[in-house]
Amino acid sequence: MDFGLNFNQLSRSEKLQMYISNMTPVLDKKALFSDGTKMFRNPPEPEAGDEVTIKLRAARENVDVVYLIWNGQRMVMDRFKNNRRFDYYERTVTVGNDKVEYYFEITSGRKTFYYNKIGVLTEKNKFYNFSIMPGFKTPDWAKGAVMYQIYTDRFCSGDVSNNVVDHEYNYIGEHVSEVTDWNKYPAAMGVREFYGGDIKGIMSKLDYLEDLGVEVIYLNPMFVSPSNHKYDIQDYDNIDPHFGVIVKDGGEPLAPDDFDNKHATKYITRVASQENLDATNALFAEFVQKAHDRGIRVILDGVFNHCGSFNKWLDRERIYEGQEGYEAGAYISKESPYHTFFKFPQGNWPYNGQYYGWWGHDTLPKLNYEESQKLHDYIMQIARKWVSPPYNVDGWRLDVAADLGFSNEYNHKFWRDFRNSVKEANPDALILAEHYGDPYGWLQGNEWDTVMNYDAFMEPLTWFLTGVEKHSDEYRGDLLGNHEAFFGSMNHHMSRFNTQSLQVAMNELSNHDHSRFLTRTNRKVGRTGSVGPEAANENINKGVLKEAVVIQMTWPGAPTIYYGDEAGVCGWTDPDNRRTYPWGHEDMELINVHKELIKIHKDYNALKTGSIIFLGGGPMYLSYGRFDEEDKFVIAINNHNDHLTMNINTWELGIEDTDRLVRLILTTEDGHDLSAETYHSENGVLKLTLPAYSGVIIKTVEEY
Repeated sequence: MDFGLNFNQLSRSEKLQMYISNMTPVLDKKALFSDGTKMFRNPPEPEAGDEVTIKLRAARENVDVVYLIWNGQRMVMDRFKNNRRFDYYERTVTVGNDKVEYYFEITSGRKTFYYNKIGVLTEKNKFYNFSIMPGFKTPDWAKGAVMYQIYTDRFCSGDVSNNVVDHEYNYIGEHVSEVTDWNKYPAAMGVREFYGGDIKGIMSKLDYLEDLGVEVIYLNPMFVSPSNHKYDIQDYDNIDPHFGVIVKDGGEPLAPDDFDNKHATKYITRVASQENLDATNALFAEFVQKAHDRGIRVILDGVFNHCGSFNKWLDRERIYEGQEGYEAGAYISKESPYHTFFKFPQGNWPYNGQYYGWWGHDTLPKLNYEESQKLHDYIMQIARKWVSPPYNVDGWRLDVAADLGFSNEYNHKFWRDFRNSVKEANPDALILAEHYGDPYGWLQGNEWDTVMNYDAFMEPLTWFLTGVEKHSDEYRGDLLGNHEAFFGSMNHHMSRFNTQSLQVAMNELSNHDHSRFLTRTNRKVGRTGSVGPEAANENINKGVLKEAVVIQMTWPGAPTIYYGDEAGVCGWTDPDNRRTYPWGHEDMELINVHKELIKIHKDYNALKTGSIIFLGGGPMYLSYGRFDEEDKFVIAINNHNDHLTMNINTWELGIEDTDRLVRLILTTEDGHDLSAETYHSENGVLKLTLPAYSGVIIKTVEEY
């Protein structure tokens, strides 16, 4: 297993012969390293006017000159220190008000090389330049924070009096229903069924979440909405009383043959009565405070591209029509104060259903910001409201954020305004967008802080470990265990982040939109409507899930657990991925290994804000390192069905043969091992044998 040539391992005569025969030294490309972490850029998030020191590492006496190319200006870098293996170069420059791009130019003998975010190149490539946006900071609390995503209806029920009841209202052509069997699998079209999870349920499990090691709770939408997923917001000003407190109840559900929500008086009473809305908002504020008291932060889901047809501004269901305290919706009257909130290309009033829907869905009317400054200002007020007292939420996750507006130009304007509004109200709030594809244009310091990390985490990881696409809709044997595809994809997509955005990116294995990772380990294609929910539980491999969690807890970003993944929950994609948390039936071994890995992650800054270096791999295995000025880690994964021996170039991390290496954890199919096995490298290489389907974290320790 050749992990590359180390120039420093050559003898003096071999080096001399290399110069004579080739008239130029061989550049040790693996020794070259720089990134945007504090070790190589200090300060890592400079303000305008700051001096910033940029550093580059090279093999000892392997290069002639190193230049920093700073916005096109060529500056010689000084060699300021060295050790047995490496020379270190630096240059201090002053940051102005504008964005800076930089890369390195290295001369070695007669050859010139370039170093940027993806490594050593023989030609310049502006696409991968390092960059600095003066003043762009992401919240320190979110860097590497352990997050936990909760789909409220399915996590825990703490109050049955607020449950949606059978026939309470009509939703997409059928009546809603209350599920009384907590363990029932979601129906193939389960958007109308409610299990009763709520805020009091989450509050009752804060001990569990704290013990697990959770630092941030991300909640799927909590605002008044008719679906269990609540991505069709009905009222942005209020948390749904079905999640909170119903002080005023009454009215009647719909008759079995009645589908007119104008007659759904029980639902109208529950969601339109100010007593219920105020009491629920107060309960939510209490919940956030209780979480904060434990050191746990809370992020809300913001759905601002579209709302729902039940929304009080549109009121297609005529729920608010004639209700005290509510003005006429845009569906009801052309004179509605909300008329410009939606785009009506045609139609007549009253009751005009001819409005634009997101992707044509009339249940998801698209919000018309370009033609309504009032709408823009309203949403900015909402953005500020929930991150301010008395709610004090710690940030927003933004649903389909790139889709907002009717033009790309307006989209960027909106998110600039949104950032200003949120950060003025709460400078330490996190702004995290749902986004598929290249996020670079939104991560320039004046819009989003970061994204849900599909391209630079979930996608490459699921292909490498399972060969299954994140919806379980496709199997790719050519990507299963393909370490080159994994590292290549990670390297490219990570380069599209600035370091401060990467460190707070939401690194998930599963979520509410994709199949459960544990189900993907069966390497099968399927959905609950085609093969049934039971098939999602079959032939799973817990060893592969543990490998994934080892990577998740040691990769740059904020490791995010989708509720129940840690307890062994399976499921195909939506809606089967929204199964209930299995209270009383948890897989305790999986929970315990999550606890141990979370603890390791939280104990070391190198695993949160340190550098990452790819150390190599082969079919079904890989290794990489994390390091900062205090600690060095080796992480290795064997995804093969048999034991495997690999040679790992620990010298690339600056690990010496005299350094003692100690294993912190080994995960296997059957369990995990916390015994502190020790290792030493030899000639800069660690020879490591791992059992089948295993992951290991190894750390340097000081000799006593």
